[in-house]
Amino acid sequence: MFSSLSLFIGGRFSRAKQRNKMVSFISLSSTLGIAVGVAVIIIGLSAMNGFERELKNRVLSVIAHGEFEGVRGPIENWHGMIDQLDKHPQIEAAAPYIKLTALAEKGQQLKAIEVKGVDPAMESSISHLADFIEGDSWQNFRAGEKQLILGQGVADLLKVKKGDFLTLMIPSTGSTSQVQTPRRVRVQVAGLLKLNGQIDHSLALVPLQDAQNYARIGDRVTGVAVKVTDVLNARNIVREAGNTLNEYVYLRSWQQKYGFLHRDIQLVRTIMYLVMVLVIGVASFNIVSTLMMAVKDRAAEIAILRTMGATDGLIKRIFVWQGVFSGVLGSVVGSVLGVAVALNLTSLIKGLEQLLDHQFLSGDIYFVDFLPSQVLVEDVALVSLTAIILSLLATWYPASRASQLNPAAVLSAK
Repeated sequence: MFSSLSLFIGGRFSRAKQRNKMVSFISLSSTLGIAVGVAVIIIGLSAMNGFERELKNRVLSVIAHGEFEGVRGPIENWHGMIDQLDKHPQIEAAAPYIKLTALAEKGQQLKAIEVKGVDPAMESSISHLADFIEGDSWQNFRAGEKQLILGQGVADLLKVKKGDFLTLMIPSTGSTSQVQTPRRVRVQVAGLLKLNGQIDHSLALVPLQDAQNYARIGDRVTGVAVKVTDVLNARNIVREAGNTLNEYVYLRSWQQKYGFLHRDIQLVRTIMYLVMVLVIGVASFNIVSTLMMAVKDRAAEIAILRTMGATDGLIKRIFVWQGVFSGVLGSVVGSVLGVAVALNLTSLIKGLEQLLDHQFLSGDIYFVDFLPSQVLVEDVALVSLTAIILSLLATWYPASRASQLNPAAVLSAK
């Protein structure tokens, strides 16, 4: 009974008009502080979730999880290497590739790019490149037709579109130490690769057999790329698989090139949790001030309750509930505001970019050129629960002081 009575009285104290205007102001500021803190943390965590989602679904879906590249030059028996790698229980698929560095030329525009030779059928087993290539370009991507699939960023720089021709200048390799004239290959843009990030600004794809002809390596390939079952453990899987090969190869995993992105996202997420506790903790300190002044403001009511038989525990719970109301209200308002902004964060930032005529994330620098967002229920629950717990802890000292008031001294002073 006393538990429900304390909740009722605490609610009445929270809703009642304060005689001291300063108490009302501090109470409102503490609630707003908690609401703003909760909202900002939810937005920040949602942005980190968005970056992690884009890293996994956009970048890691198109790049190889691991690569085995010949140490002594192009690999001749790559068919046998693929058969060996397919036997590894943690490797889902393997595909050959050829890497070339070339200079793309269109009119007066030049751009250094990485040309990757792939077999469309085998490449589809280790990546989702086809999902980011417009139209049916990937299905019609065949050797012998001088075709090229170009990153959207490179296409924008060179001012080319699907169906246009451009020239690739590929360095010549030979046994002599003299500088040789690069080979010039005229190719047609068969499609555009649009990932909205850094890869768009540096990558071009050609059929595997065409790349072999451009590199003049016969039936050999630069290396073999693989897709693994556990992406975060790719380095160890690649090392284990490499030890089973008969070929002398370099071992590479996606973590060598993009691993820092995943580590940075996790680090920022940890810092966000720490900031969350500090920001909400500072806002909760205002609850202490509010309740201390409320105790003084409600001294007469407390004294009357004590004369009517209220116990110390009841008085404590009344002011604990009053403080929790501020924390819960701030948490609910902040959660609603934070979720609403986080769900529309990408469109809001795009609108702000258009308004300012400035792009915050440039695709040729960052792995995505937009601010992604993903709201997770567990993050919202954790932030809200943390705000409520901290506001609950902040009520303990004022509530204890309220229970220690001497009713006789208070009423005689009145």
